[in-house]
Amino acid sequence: MSEAVNDDIKTLSFEQALEALEKIVDDLERGDVPLDQSIRIYERGEALKAHCDRLLKAAEDKVEKIRLSRDGKPAGTEPLDAE
Repeated sequence: MSEAVNDDIKTLSFEQALEALEKIVDDLERGDVPLDQSIRIYERGEALKAHCDRLLKAAEDKVEKIRLSRDGKPAGTEPLDAE
C-alpha cells in the first residue's frame, strides 16, 4: 500500500484514528472480508496505530505535574516523570 493512500491519516485526531482502527479490527475479526482487501485494511490499521502512538507520545511529552509550595499553592511545573 502506498503511503499516499494513507496521507489522510496524518490529519486525523486521536479519537478519529482510534475509531477507524477499531472498525478495521472489527472487520478483520468478522472474517468476511476478501483476502486482498484484508491486506489493504490491515496495512491501513498499522498506519493508524503508528499515528495513534505518535499522538500519545506527543501528549505524554506535554503532560506536566504541578509542584506545590509548602503552603499548598502551585509553585511551578515539572515533567511528569521527574526523577
